[in-house]
Amino acid sequence: MFKQIMIGAGLAVTLTGVANADSFTGAGSTFAAPIFTAWAQGYKSASNNEMNYQAIGSGGGIRQIEAKTVDFGATDKPLQLADLNKFGLSQFPTVVGGIVPIVNLPGVNPGQLHLTGDVLANIFLGRITRWNDPQITRINPGVKLIGLPVTVVHRSDGSGTTFVFTSYLSHKSQAWANTVGANDSVNWKTGLGGKGNDGVAAFVKQTPGSIGYVEYVYARKDKVTLALVQNAAGKFPQPNVGAFAAAAASAPWGKVPGNYIMLVDQPGQNAWPISGATFVLVPRNPANPGRTAAVLRFFDWAYKTGDKTAIALDYVPLPGPVKDLIRRQWSNEIKTGGRPVYNGK
Repeated sequence: MFKQIMIGAGLAVTLTGVANADSFTGAGSTFAAPIFTAWAQGYKSASNNEMNYQAIGSGGGIRQIEAKTVDFGATDKPLQLADLNKFGLSQFPTVVGGIVPIVNLPGVNPGQLHLTGDVLANIFLGRITRWNDPQITRINPGVKLIGLPVTVVHRSDGSGTTFVFTSYLSHKSQAWANTVGANDSVNWKTGLGGKGNDGVAAFVKQTPGSIGYVEYVYARKDKVTLALVQNAAGKFPQPNVGAFAAAAASAPWGKVPGNYIMLVDQPGQNAWPISGATFVLVPRNPANPGRTAAVLRFFDWAYKTGDKTAIALDYVPLPGPVKDLIRRQWSNEIKTGGRPVYNGK
């Protein structure tokens, strides 16, 4: 389970201010938890430095870094420049992944069910209440769909996964945009709430007729049945590293203030339509520059050595030029006494 991940005894050490200068703390995204955990284990082996990360959801990560109770926050909901300025934060992406619908439908195999953005929105709005509704059967010829009641499962906690998913629904459905909108926590029209990606997957696995949404890593880990979603090119691609990379390929990296990048419904024959980056938040003028430098040193190490690990866990690493751009941002934005806290190379 990824609800809380503790890597070594870094918290106790760093709070005393002695021993290991590169121990540090973070909190937030469950989307990022598997890759951050794997990177932290590799980093400890390589450097004997430790990270303590709590996967409490993107909303919790944002609140904790704003309150300065952790050294970094992690979020799949990027902050707008105005919010970054308000709290004195710098924001940079780490990896790209995908959100997938998951279902519990007897007799339906993984990838067999096809859904469009509009149909997904109508399901989560409670307008489609049975699986043999004509809106679903029309795009699934040959798939046996009985009149099982639909049970919606959504996140109960503040979640960047929810933000990406509801951003996609808002983009595809005016009805969704007008009545629910896009956020890390929304007023759901129907359904059950599960905490974290694991909580949603667990509810879906135990509830026949249910549908939820999780980050792709969790769909594979929990062995749940995923549905395919039509992309902007009219195709139903398989969610995988290649499809997430295709969604990220056309992103305007480096051209948006604060790195506010959304990857939903990107063009491309193979692009997965519900893709997104996960971001790290750190203070621009840290009260403890050593701790912030430790955070940046860790992610610089991950940029240099962590791509194979990311791919193995079905994430897409950032392109090399984007990593170089972010390193320059660190030097230009994150300072103490007018000098960079960390110079990435």
